[in-house]
Amino acid sequence: MNEQRIKIPSEAECRRLVAGMGMLDNIVAHSRQVCLVSLLIVDHLKPDGLDRDLIRAAALLHDITKTRSFQTLEDHAETGAQLLLEIGYPEVGRIVGQHVRLDRYFASAVPTEAEVVNYADKRVLHDRIVPLGERMGYILEKYGREPERKRAILLLWEKTEALEARLFAGLPFAPDDISRLLAEGHPGELPEPDPRL
Repeated sequence: MNEQRIKIPSEAECRRLVAGMGMLDNIVAHSRQVCLVSLLIVDHLKPDGLDRDLIRAAALLHDITKTRSFQTLEDHAETGAQLLLEIGYPEVGRIVGQHVRLDRYFASAVPTEAEVVNYADKRVLHDRIVPLGERMGYILEKYGREPERKRAILLLWEKTEALEARLFAGLPFAPDDISRLLAEGHPGELPEPDPRL
């Protein structure tokens, strides 16, 4: 990141925030899987400047306002980013705000934390790691009923396929290997299982 140390919540603080927001268990399970996929990628990608702790926190908290969004109909990426900004985690909020759609695709020569979390979210359907096409197909079916939304999702799908190619150009495994590697336990340090994360 930059020379100045940024404020990142610990895993315990992430658990406290999740509990405080009353996140549904299925959304917590989804977030944990997104975290595992994100960490697998960053542990093998390792370009200079990627902050593993920042990725971990953003992945665990990316759906922090999703549960309440079912009632409020708010944009949970936007309100999650705002919430994290307000409680003192602006860098985590910046990534959370981009987990649905990146502000800019390929904004730098090397992958960014936001790209890793965005992609990982597109690989987890509920609490299962699935191929990108299955997850994007689900998003298209669930949210693409109106022609304008359908076009936007198809464009997002195209951009996410390009993002997958960008990330995996620097990884020693293929996208289809993620589930197997996580089941085997990849060499990187993973957070201990927690019933709420």
